[in-house]
Amino acid sequence: MTFRWQDHIVRDPEICGGLPTMKGTRVLLRQVLADVANGTTATDIISAYPSPRPDHIKAAIAFAANSAKDDLPVLDKPAA
Repeated sequence: MTFRWQDHIVRDPEICGGLPTMKGTRVLLRQVLADVANGTTATDIISAYPSPRPDHIKAAIAFAANSAKDDLPVLDKPAA
């Protein structure tokens, strides 16, 4: 079975004002992505919040990869 990030990230207007969260939690997707970007390990992220699971971290990274693939332009190499 293929991993689907969509099964682990939700938007519900009744939870955190409709911002994307990890399913079954109030942990914001953007916070998990910021933690990953800052070098926080999945183990430390899971320890820092009360309810995320390893699949939540995997889903956040998959979401970011999918978003970058679809929406972000490839940046040119800066001139030296």
